[in-house]
Amino acid sequence: MSRLFVTATGTELGKTFTSAALLNGARAAGATVKGLKPVASGIDDGNLADSDPAVLLRAQGEAVDWVQVERICPWHFAAALSPDMAAAREGRRVPFDELVGFCRRGLAGSEEFVLVEGVGGVMAPIDERHTVLDWVKALEIPALLVAGTYLGTISHTLTALATLAGRGVPVEALVLSESEASPVPPAETAAAIQRFAPGLAILHAPRLAGPDAWRGLADLYPALKRAGRSAGGAPAPR
Repeated sequence: MSRLFVTATGTELGKTFTSAALLNGARAAGATVKGLKPVASGIDDGNLADSDPAVLLRAQGEAVDWVQVERICPWHFAAALSPDMAAAREGRRVPFDELVGFCRRGLAGSEEFVLVEGVGGVMAPIDERHTVLDWVKALEIPALLVAGTYLGTISHTLTALATLAGRGVPVEALVLSESEASPVPPAETAAAIQRFAPGLAILHAPRLAGPDAWRGLADLYPALKRAGRSAGGAPAPR
């Protein structure tokens, strides 16, 4: 699991929280790390310090400023919309081949643990022809799928797993990031998903409050390493 693409069943479910926790945990374990957030929406001068790329920079122990943000996030937009729509509002686009090339160069580095955090969910549009699914497929690395624990997440999660499997994208693990409103305990949700996706490694990220709360989840990285060794990638849902 030295190279991962972090995606999700939808937006605002905990991709950045999970990515930051993994980077922080890997550093705590003595690994060299790199986290990339190549595409991000909803960023401007007023919220730079709280933006997703800024969170990843802090998790890597790096300073936060526009130069550093643009180093890991070349395509950032002010509107909090899907990348294709946010870019269009600025008369821009995300060139898919350039995006893939940027990620491949980052993944080829000497760091022991490198992750690429996607944007939105698995099928979020990047441009008029490509989605996040095309992006992760082009990079040829395993996906880490993040899902919530809200009512309806089982269907959304199984749909995302089937979609990834349909394009031959291996799933390293599923992280259930606890939602504010969870109708049942996360373990019950995990068991329901597991019945349809036997062999899938499922991890739990509890809901933590406060700035940089991901620092309280340093054990997610070693848990993912253990899960990856035992599961070896998830099969398609039955």
